[in-house]
Amino acid sequence: MNKLYIGNVSEEASAEDLETIFEQWKIPHSGPFLVKTGYAFVDCPDEKIAMKAIDILSGKVDLHGKLLEVEHSVPKRQRSCKLQIRNIPPHMQWEVSVNWSIGKALALSLYWVLFNRNKLFFFLNALKQEAFLLGKLNGFLMENFALKVSYIPDEMATADAPPLGGGRRGFVPRGPPRSGSPGMGARPKLQSEVPLRILVPTQFVGAIIGKEGATIRNITKQTHSKIDIHRKENAGAAEKPITVHSTPEGCSNACRTIMEIMQKEALDTKFTEEIPLKILAHNNFVGRLIGKEGRNLKKIEVDTETKITISPLQDLTLYNPERTITVKGSIEACSRAEEEVMKKVRESYENDVAAMNGQPESETVHLFIPALAVGAIIGKQGQHIKQLSRYAGASIKVAPPEGMDTKQRMVIIAGPPEAQFKAQGRIFGKLKEENFFGPKEEVKLEAHIKVPSFAAGRVIGKGGKTVNELQNLTSAEVVVPRDQTPDENDQVIVKITGHFYASQLAQRKIQEILSQVRRQQQPKPSPRGEGPPLPRPSRK
Repeated sequence: MNKLYIGNVSEEASAEDLETIFEQWKIPHSGPFLVKTGYAFVDCPDEKIAMKAIDILSGKVDLHGKLLEVEHSVPKRQRSCKLQIRNIPPHMQWEVSVNWSIGKALALSLYWVLFNRNKLFFFLNALKQEAFLLGKLNGFLMENFALKVSYIPDEMATADAPPLGGGRRGFVPRGPPRSGSPGMGARPKLQSEVPLRILVPTQFVGAIIGKEGATIRNITKQTHSKIDIHRKENAGAAEKPITVHSTPEGCSNACRTIMEIMQKEALDTKFTEEIPLKILAHNNFVGRLIGKEGRNLKKIEVDTETKITISPLQDLTLYNPERTITVKGSIEACSRAEEEVMKKVRESYENDVAAMNGQPESETVHLFIPALAVGAIIGKQGQHIKQLSRYAGASIKVAPPEGMDTKQRMVIIAGPPEAQFKAQGRIFGKLKEENFFGPKEEVKLEAHIKVPSFAAGRVIGKGGKTVNELQNLTSAEVVVPRDQTPDENDQVIVKITGHFYASQLAQRKIQEILSQVRRQQQPKPSPRGEGPPLPRPSRK
């Protein structure tokens, strides 16, 4: 794609103005500028030069008081709100960690990602993010996996990959459905959004696959599942992950069949050790699976006559955010436990997606920058901070200095999560561009979030467990200062210090905790016919 779209063009701008900018930045173009009201088009000689123009000009060059927005021009037939990215490393799920230097648009999109069937579906609101990703990501190596990026045409997007919460998402079909497959006649059951992931001993993988793949094909056919055995993952490891994509019932049937195959193989090979069922689940869901004081997990153990343990938080890394749920018991008991465990995990996922789809609430973050950098952030006559505010869709203000010798100034940013991401990202970037940090020095800033005083304990956790987990998962320093006096709104401060992506992830995690607290604070509806509860008598 060598044709560029130039947006946010002032009505005063002419083709000559744009040509001058391209000449000034030594960006060749292979045709005239086609200027329309508010935007323009131009052709570049090749893709490399088009990407250079986007990197140099977009959001950075001012023309008649407006920052130009430069992106690939996307043909109408390809204008989908969705990109498909394939060949993702199979263990990467919710928080994807990559070399962030490839660009902020990528980081923003990865931040809101959902994992499905070893593919990532990105739900984007701006065509410029699609074009950026298509150009930057196609062929990008992520842990030796070369990513493959393509548009999902509108008809596919509608039929097979609707927006978040809008139905099921699965593979893009490769042609018409086969005879006898779901989709020919009766409407099939919806595939679960959350695949079942289990760990199996490496020595049983061959038996599960079978001669020339016959056994795994038979399981797939009988359970109407798609089963991925990640044999190449963790070379030399004692266990290998298996991912099952199907309806909840299909996943459970496949799991039971795999357990039966392993038990038969153990008998045939005189393997005497117990073979427990090991389920992998993202750490975000495990707290709700366990329940308050372990009640949910204990109930599953009692109801299914199994013994269940969960791997410790210390085993988690940013590259592996999954916990191992080990279930011991008979095959029948383990099967029942798998159904109950995954039911809780899927409920948690659905609640998270519903919360993500809701109208995002405005958040306020206080970001502390070097006092010497205030001029660069505000810009001449406030132009830069105004442009930044418009770009991010956030309210951005620099608070007055607290004293004559203050070394830091507070930037107050108010807006929904995406606006926070954009605004803070630009500020971090500006400080680096203006050399307020050394060439090899990482930009680390302190951010403050105010939380209700009664929720501070939830952020800290029992014995500091939650805050330690936050720090381990995000690589940011998270501190809730002790002995704080709540302000007039009964709020206290949580301090977050780290580089941009660590800070953003920590902020999101804390907001998730606050959302859970708010949901729990909501009064439950009274049974029909009952009036409001009587006030409690006051204690004397």
